[in-house]
Order: sequence, then structure tokens, then C-alpha cells
Amino acid sequence: MALLLAATFLMIHLVPGDPVRASLGPTAPKELVDARRHALGLDQSLPRQFSDYVSQVAHGDMGTSLVTGEATTDVIRARLSSTMQLAGLAFLVAMLVAVPLGGAMAAMTYGGKRRSLELGFAATAGTFASIPSFLLAVGLVWLLAVTFRVFPVAGREGISSYVLPIAALAIAPAFALARIVRVEGLRVLDQDYMRTARGKRLPPRLFYVRHALPNTLTATLTIAGLLLGGLIAGTVLVENIFAWPGLGTVLVQSVTQKDYPQVQALALLFGTLVLVINFAVDIALGLIDPRSTILDA
Repeated sequence: MALLLAATFLMIHLVPGDPVRASLGPTAPKELVDARRHALGLDQSLPRQFSDYVSQVAHGDMGTSLVTGEATTDVIRARLSSTMQLAGLAFLVAMLVAVPLGGAMAAMTYGGKRRSLELGFAATAGTFASIPSFLLAVGLVWLLAVTFRVFPVAGREGISSYVLPIAALAIAPAFALARIVRVEGLRVLDQDYMRTARGKRLPPRLFYVRHALPNTLTATLTIAGLLLGGLIAGTVLVENIFAWPGLGTVLVQSVTQKDYPQVQALALLFGTLVLVINFAVDIALGLIDPRSTILDA
């Protein structure tokens, strides 16, 4: 956490430009600029500014926007749910696509069977997994919002407005995770305990769902947690493309306006969310014990 605090502080202070001049305008008198800089403590040394920053964060004070004068905590409180809703739904869609798809590919291609299907899946998944979310967002807008006008171009009005942002965020992680699920599924199916379970002539549903799936998810959840962190980061650009009323839109605006307090607070928040997600994944991995799913059918 200390490293995250230092990183967010240094990151914004290394960006060239004067945030006070940017907020007051190029024609503001020098006396007003100096007074504003002094009131914000920006005329202090970097170590002193960092000390004040840590003290404020420790007391729950994330600062005030230099541009709007609004408390950053109020901005976060108003928009966090929109960002988390978008990232959470995209993650859910990615998991619902990746786990069945990867598991099915593992079952159908196990033992070198259906080589053409394996090559086709690898090529398709590799292609979609390598496309950045913002590029997918632009393509989806052009195809489904502008050309065919199936979904709205931007905003958050009704269920249909969720489809394109969620798709833009979920497609690449879904195919990337599906490849991992397939590889891990093949490894699990080749284990001795799976051969034992297969020798019992269990029904396919029981064999794959009761034995193969939990053992596959153990490794898959680790990658999925990293993908969720990437999804949260990916909302920054996708939200701006779709004019989504979340924190990503605010972050981009704050960077362009050199709004130090707001950028620091949002960068710290995004970093904290990633750390919390990784911690939650570790807990989930501890709860899923593959050794308990082998022979108690």
C-alpha cells in the first residue's frame, strides 16, 4: 500500500505542466496563481507534499478538485457504482463464456482428437484475445450503433446501452481465459485421479462438472482475478468511448486538466481495487480444495 501511495503521488507530479495555471486559465494574474498554489501547498517541497498527502489519505481526505472545487470523495461516491457495475457485468459475461467454451474444447480435443477444431479454436481465440478493448469498442460502435443502429452509440439509458460497453470489455478476456481453461482442462483430464474417476464409468455430467471443473477452476481463478483487474483498468478508455458516467471518464478529464488531487485519488482507488481483487482470489483459491472433489462421488 505504501508503494501504491508513492507511485500515485510521483506519477502525477512527473507530468509536465502547472495544474494551478491550467485550472485558473492562462490569463489569470501571477499573484492569484501564487496564492492558489500556496493555499494548495504546491509551493512546498515534494517530500513535504507527499507527507501531507499521506496524512490526508490516512484521515479519509482524498482532496478537492482543482477545477470544480468538488470533494473527490463525493465524485467517487457518485460514480464508483457505474464503473464497478460495468466491470462486474463484463467479468461475469467473460466467465460465463470462457469456462463452458474452454471446458468444451478440452473435452472435445482431449487425446489429440478433432485437430482441425483445436486449430480453429486456437486461431479464433488468439485473434480476439489480442484486440484491445478500446479498439473493440470503436469497431462495435461503428458496426452495431452507427451502421445498423441496433444499439445506442453512447450514454446509459436502458438495458440496450449496456450491451456494447460490456461486449467491448468482455470479448478479449473471455477468449483469453477460454484458452487457459482449455489448457488447464487438458492437464486435469490427464491426471491419474481423473483416470480413476473415468474408470468408474460416471455419467458425463458428473464426471466433468463434479470432478474436472473444480480442479480446472483452481488455476483458472488466479488468471481470472488478474483479468478482472485488467477489466477495471480497461473501463477508463471504454467509458470515454461510450460516454459512460463512471470514474474512467472522470479520470481522463482530470488528466487532461492536470487536476492533481482527483487524478491521485482515482489512481489510488483503481490500484486499491486491483489489490483487493487479488486478495479475494487468494481467499477463493483457499476455499476451493481440489483434493476434496475426487472420490466422494
